[in-house]
Amino acid sequence: MHMCLQPARNSRSWQRRVRIVLGSALLLAFCVTCSAQSQLARSDVEAAYLYDFGKFVEWPPQPELNSAPFTICILGKDDFGRTLDSLIANEVMRGRTIVAKRMPTLANSETCQILYVGASEQPRMTQDLDALKDKPILTVSSLAGFMDHGGMIQFVLADNRVRFEVNLTSAARCHLTLSAELLKVAVYVNSKPSPEGQP
Repeated sequence: MHMCLQPARNSRSWQRRVRIVLGSALLLAFCVTCSAQSQLARSDVEAAYLYDFGKFVEWPPQPELNSAPFTICILGKDDFGRTLDSLIANEVMRGRTIVAKRMPTLANSETCQILYVGASEQPRMTQDLDALKDKPILTVSSLAGFMDHGGMIQFVLADNRVRFEVNLTSAARCHLTLSAELLKVAVYVNSKPSPEGQP
């Protein structure tokens, strides 16, 4: 596994570098030869993707959440540190402020638009995804087998860069629409109907 050196995280210059280098993680994914990702830790790149995903997904109408913040949730151990908070600070998504919400359990997950399942949830992954399978929440993780159990986006390493795979069947089941631009960047898209009774 390619390991990236962690930049110093106690300066404004680091925050500025994150914003510049990861201003659009999807654009980086298109670039075959660019080395921008190697300047940052894998968790930094994944945090940027989480922020970017919100620009390329349509959620079903939820009038009760219209005045609420656009919420990116992290379930279990938080590997992003200050990176995600730095990226979303003072930003808006579809006219709504963006907040990051750390969650030890799935209680109150209905307020999440994007939910990242952390590594500490590996023993409960199947149970977590089963509880989320009918909710209009974009589920994302780097856990092995995540898509096989109904997760929507799974981070993977390809050519030492963070990329992602998409389970379009799971997203459609929850009435989420992923843009063509997002799907073009994915290294794999599963759009085949699932067998009866399977996620």
